[in-house]
Amino acid sequence: MELILELPRIIQTAAETQNPAAQVRLIVDSIQREMNVDVCSLYLAGDDNDMVLVASHGLGDRAIGRTRLRASEGLIGLVARSRHPVNLVDPAQHPEFRFFEGIGEEDFRSFGAAPLVRGGDIVGVLAVQCREPRPLSSEEEAFLVTLAAQLALVVANWSDWQTAGDAAPPVVIRGVAGAPGVGIGIVRRCDDVDLFAVVDGACADTEAAVAEWHELLRAVQAEVSDEKDMLGEYLSGEVAAIFDAYQMLLADPSLVSGVEREIAGGRDLPSALKSVVQHFADLFMAMDDPYLRTRHEDIRHLGNRLYSAWRGERDAAPVDIEGEPLVLVGNQVGVSDIASLPRERLAGLVSLEGSIMSHASILASALGIPAVLGIGHSRPINQGERIIVDANAGQVLVNASAAVEQEYLRLASEEHALRGRLAHLRDKPAVMRDGERVNLLVNSGLLADLSPGLDAGAEGIGLYRTEIPFMVRAGFPSEEEQLHLYRNVIDAYRGKPVYMRVLDVGGDKPLPYFPIREENPALGWRGIRFCLDNSSLLMTQVRAMLRADAGGDCLRILLPMVSATGELVRFGGILDDAVQQLRAEGLNVTRPPVGAMVEVPAAISQLALWRAHIDFISIGSNDLSQYLLAVDRNNPRVAGAYDHLNPAVVREVQRIAESAGALELPVSVCGEMSSDPAAVVLLLGMGIRTLSMNAARLPRIKWLVCRLDADLAKDRLQAALAAADSTQIRRGLQTFLEEIGYPGAESNPQDNVGQIKEDSTTSTPRAS
Repeated sequence: MELILELPRIIQTAAETQNPAAQVRLIVDSIQREMNVDVCSLYLAGDDNDMVLVASHGLGDRAIGRTRLRASEGLIGLVARSRHPVNLVDPAQHPEFRFFEGIGEEDFRSFGAAPLVRGGDIVGVLAVQCREPRPLSSEEEAFLVTLAAQLALVVANWSDWQTAGDAAPPVVIRGVAGAPGVGIGIVRRCDDVDLFAVVDGACADTEAAVAEWHELLRAVQAEVSDEKDMLGEYLSGEVAAIFDAYQMLLADPSLVSGVEREIAGGRDLPSALKSVVQHFADLFMAMDDPYLRTRHEDIRHLGNRLYSAWRGERDAAPVDIEGEPLVLVGNQVGVSDIASLPRERLAGLVSLEGSIMSHASILASALGIPAVLGIGHSRPINQGERIIVDANAGQVLVNASAAVEQEYLRLASEEHALRGRLAHLRDKPAVMRDGERVNLLVNSGLLADLSPGLDAGAEGIGLYRTEIPFMVRAGFPSEEEQLHLYRNVIDAYRGKPVYMRVLDVGGDKPLPYFPIREENPALGWRGIRFCLDNSSLLMTQVRAMLRADAGGDCLRILLPMVSATGELVRFGGILDDAVQQLRAEGLNVTRPPVGAMVEVPAAISQLALWRAHIDFISIGSNDLSQYLLAVDRNNPRVAGAYDHLNPAVVREVQRIAESAGALELPVSVCGEMSSDPAAVVLLLGMGIRTLSMNAARLPRIKWLVCRLDADLAKDRLQAALAAADSTQIRRGLQTFLEEIGYPGAESNPQDNVGQIKEDSTTSTPRAS
């Protein structure tokens, strides 16, 4: 078998091992065996980028943890410095060779090594040695280089290997933030049952099996209904629709009849259920669209739930710790898993394979449960372990030290106390020191978001995402359903502006019942393009919006992903038609202001051309930053390059603000820039006076606004424009925020935790 074919097995086996100490031993043993070499050694970067031998098959045990080379020393140092593999015969003759007495290296006549590179940094070196004086073959060298590249991803989650031994050390596992917040608790696994592991069996009595199948469906349907009732006080209408979607799946004729056919074909009930669920899950998993792939999670979870109910084991028993907060962890945490625990005991959820489009993520957001998704399988998280869910940073800390946990508890306590101290700002306007008024609005997409925004003192909704109700249903909502939803939103903010974005689907937000397959969905049929091509859907939505605000003056309509004048003209025609239709029906409706989202770079240079067709613009900072930087912020491989304070983004936002000012075009900003205090300072310096953000961030931003004046903000903007990169920009603004006493400016959880780790790391003695 070719060596390269062994790569997946070695990496997967290592990833499933319990702790880094065991992982490194398994890795070097496997490589030594597969390559048929005498020595395999793994060095990892330690303090000051020194390379420390952390595991070896073939060198003496006393060398482990004690053999340390500076970046300028030895062949290992050469590989690290050059970022290039070496393949040598008689390595002792090489001028860079460094001899370590007592570890037996003098017995080996060949040496090959490759660097481990992660995010552009050297994190280690993988080396092999042989007694026979022969160079590595081309295949062996390719295997070593490829394996080193794979290992760089694995070791990135080893937070404290220098003190590992055989005890499980603290581990930081990174994923994607699903719902913000921090939760600390004991792990409760929720994926112990796996339908796909069922061994096929024959059916002895098909009639009885079919009857059992229908009884099973009725039982689980009743459970789902009960769970919906249990969470009723926490759920808004559109989130409750998630449970309705599960009921529809359970009643889907394709599922029901599919299992019946499999039973009739001779399978017993469990294997018939497995066959049908596997079929549908594979169909969704094969789709390109992220949302549709996410629906595969729901199908699989539903199958596991049915199988568990059939076995009479509805759920694993909770961890037996009285009153202890629990964190749900599973491959795909399901809605029913969340509903199975009392809300007051649920501290967080972690999904190994989930995404921000999953039903679990949407429900977690509505319930205010910190959630981290898509962490992968680099390190198992076991039942009963204590973990920290840092959903603000999109990471999970397993077996963190008492000092780290205490730091998170302190920060959470400070956050709670800070909210109390800022509560007095709720009903006060956001006015700068020089008297300039700033409008602070909130982003929303769920009815559950309405109360937090009002409680925070929001002056309106700056971005209402209408696509979420579309995404959690099994079909397009009717005009009456949309009317009911939009009227609730407008009534909650009566007398205040409500900016409703028309359906923004496509790209990373396709609809489950309207599949879109594209080579490059980010540049495809999405936003306003999708809406205009489906004008009947757009007309229905616009009519519902107008009816919801009939006789009022709250509604503003936002158009997403606009890139051409013709799109604005076509929408204007549809809006005019809708107004005429409703007036003919006797309704008192007026044509609301219409604005364009500036999130496609092409929009920036066309604002003057659009002035006659729009009444305002809203800068969608998240998508605009991604398109300007060509970086997907949800892709962990490149997410580090995403920063809305990149000089390119700052300069383009300033250009938009200047153009809008010259055109007397009102401008607002939504997205992460508007809730990042450093970015807010710059936005105010640009003259932007309307910001829309998450409700939880609004009190702090209001505090900041009240401490600034236009001249001070302009000074900070000029300093930022002179900076070479985002690091310089952030450093300068961070210093400024600390100087004015911005709440939490000195409390960066990741920095504090990192300092604790560094302080608690045991130094490794340097080899003589």
